[in-house]
Amino acid sequence: MACGSEINEKIDNHPCYSEKAHHFFARMHLPVAPACNIQCNYCNRKYDCANESRPGVVSERLKPEEALQKVYYAAENLKQLSVIGIAGPGDALANPKRTFKTMSLIHEKFPDLKLCLSTNGLALPDHVDEIVRLGIDHVTVTVNTFNAATAQKIYKWVIIDKKKKDSLEDMEYFLQRQQEGIRKLATKGVLVKVNSLLIPGLNDQELPTISKKLKLMGAFMHNIMPLISKPEHGTEFGLQNWPEPHPKELEIVRESCGDLKQMAHCRQCRADAVGLLGQDKFGEYEKNKLQVNQLPNDNGLEKRQQWKEEVNEMRKKMPTQKVKLPHQQNIKLTGKDDYLIAVCTKGQGVVNEHFGHAKEFYIYRIKDGVPGLINVRKVPDHYCDGDETCGDKKAALENILNTIGDCNAVVTAMVGYTPHRELEKRGVLPVTDVAYMKIEEAVKIAAEKLASGIKPKSAFDEDEAVNSDS
Repeated sequence: MACGSEINEKIDNHPCYSEKAHHFFARMHLPVAPACNIQCNYCNRKYDCANESRPGVVSERLKPEEALQKVYYAAENLKQLSVIGIAGPGDALANPKRTFKTMSLIHEKFPDLKLCLSTNGLALPDHVDEIVRLGIDHVTVTVNTFNAATAQKIYKWVIIDKKKKDSLEDMEYFLQRQQEGIRKLATKGVLVKVNSLLIPGLNDQELPTISKKLKLMGAFMHNIMPLISKPEHGTEFGLQNWPEPHPKELEIVRESCGDLKQMAHCRQCRADAVGLLGQDKFGEYEKNKLQVNQLPNDNGLEKRQQWKEEVNEMRKKMPTQKVKLPHQQNIKLTGKDDYLIAVCTKGQGVVNEHFGHAKEFYIYRIKDGVPGLINVRKVPDHYCDGDETCGDKKAALENILNTIGDCNAVVTAMVGYTPHRELEKRGVLPVTDVAYMKIEEAVKIAAEKLASGIKPKSAFDEDEAVNSDS
């Protein structure tokens, strides 16, 4: 088992395992594993679907040598790169030769990059020693249930002894293999993140118990993700019109699973994702765009080291001064205070996004005086594209208001007159005097304003906002 200092070192620049790290560091998924040994009813591994952003989707598949060339190209252009992962488009361990050859090449040429893989766990117990040998110290296992009867409804079949099987006994065998693999990895000091799909009406009541059992097995983190079941994706659940969970439902389930560290900043990435979470640039790294006549000697290490130093300096220089409250000073939050705060940010862990430009909102809950990220709610479209379109997108604004309308406040670098007025009508307090401040501190300030009795209207400076509608 890894100790505290070892764990901190492992997650310090891993964007999936650390909420703070994801503001600064990027991951790269290499789509070298096309085959899968199970069929999930929520998965349809379409090929060449560049407009979709969901697990299992890729625009192209790579051989290990092509994957290495792609990493070289990314290393020259992406100083934030810190993690190389294999997440499909099938299952990493259903393609062990391709997966481990790729990882071996990366480990040799890029020893500073963290190695990561994702698996359904069916073949995991057979490969734990090789995972450890190659220095793959982050593994994600997808576990949706511990109940074989529920598993029969989630999975169409699993491959056992080279045959597709779907009996209750086969599902029980599959679930046991997942648990065996997780325990083995934890014993070897590998950090295990478990992904679970929240499937309303199927496994939602099981997830709190699953989370407790995972903690006892040694799992490091639990990532509960919403089911994606749009009919156009062609999945079994989609064709059945199975409902997707509401963001609020997801947040409630995550809170009920709080015994194990929760991942709330997941974006359900593609299997060929590249870049910061929420800023996927996979299209810039297609094979036909790579100039790889020969591999360069420079693997980009100097750029990555310099970026780490810059990040450390940025974190030190982030504003920390407190904002003075107009009516009451030194408000202390108590256990009675419980607020939801939406945050506009485009990265680096600070409030640095205008309300009208936000395509997603970080949702923080502040309870007992402590803020915690519970979700990232996406919106179909942001409100403002510039001076020519601001104010014209009534439907976009309505979607945003519906997305964050249950929040008590929204923290943003700026908000225009129209959205400010509409937020007030919904009882949401816009807080704009915390620009470029650390998110957690800005959230506390917003909560203190709410606790002091400030109402949305009293915080509005009409002269300040009238010239901007973003």
